[in-house]
Amino acid sequence: MQLSVRELAKRYKTGDGVSGINIDIEKGELVTLLGPSGCGKTTVLRSIGGFLEPDSGDILIEGKSVIQLPPEKRPTSMVFQSYNLWSHMSVYDNLAFGLKIRKMPKAEIRTAVEDALKLVRLSGFGKKYPAELSGGQQQRVALARSLLLNPAVLLLDEPFSALDAKLRHEMREELREIQMKTGLTMVFVTHDQEEALSLSDRIIVMNHGHIEQIAQPQKIYDEPASLYVAGFIGKMNFLKGVAEGESIRIGNLSLPNEKGLSGQVTAAVRPEDVQVSVTTMGEGILAGKVKQVMILGHYAEVTVELLEFGIIRAFLNKEFVEQLQVGKEVGISISKMTGFPVAESN
Repeated sequence: MQLSVRELAKRYKTGDGVSGINIDIEKGELVTLLGPSGCGKTTVLRSIGGFLEPDSGDILIEGKSVIQLPPEKRPTSMVFQSYNLWSHMSVYDNLAFGLKIRKMPKAEIRTAVEDALKLVRLSGFGKKYPAELSGGQQQRVALARSLLLNPAVLLLDEPFSALDAKLRHEMREELREIQMKTGLTMVFVTHDQEEALSLSDRIIVMNHGHIEQIAQPQKIYDEPASLYVAGFIGKMNFLKGVAEGESIRIGNLSLPNEKGLSGQVTAAVRPEDVQVSVTTMGEGILAGKVKQVMILGHYAEVTVELLEFGIIRAFLNKEFVEQLQVGKEVGISISKMTGFPVAESN
């Protein structure tokens, strides 16, 4: 294990904070802490970096406890939301600063800085000043500076949140590429689920100071461990159902009761697992009316008002949607869902 967090707890006077945090991250993994504002993800990250002192627990990097060490003595480096570049220094001097403090020979510093600029696709930018760079370029310089310190664990605190959507997408791809090239262990904090799903080897979903689920992105998407995770990751429909024996019934629909639930359940259904047909009657079909059709590029999101179960949304191909208009009666069927006990949703 490259990084282990053991029973970490940190509470603020407001009552917010984290407790019972246990995380193991292997060498070369990119793991994302994901959750809404105030869920505790930045508290965990800053505790790992030494910028916060936990109330209890331990943090081990490469098997050694770092809990007593200040940030500068820890084998970590942090990329912040704000770029924190020195405006009076050139890009080269910004990058070389940390290496000079470490008493590295000048020739080695030059080679290391040039290699780092190449890695973040900024070769030839050494003489420029931060004010002459775009936001994306400044963030690349901040990333290069952290990479130069050769940390055992690189910590990233919402580093792309100040960038526009297109640039954010490009930076994600570049970060993943850099991570693959360097084999660095990275802990990435974000509230953006798309960012987490596209970047991570594993995702840690946090809620109100505790961990809800730790798993690979696809598993978190396909098999959410709780109703909270189901609602937080991706778009989701929630329908009321009843579990009896091996089935969960939602009106005319009968779906497998894989968790062996009983009584009232909440069925979580992804929009891509909802089928819409012009047949409105029969077993396995819920009747409804088209309420809205939104074309979203190569697919469409269709909102249907069910007669008994409220609103349900489906992702459908554009060609099929051409025959649907608002008010049209349709039938809904569901290919897959995840059931949760109703008590969990209270």
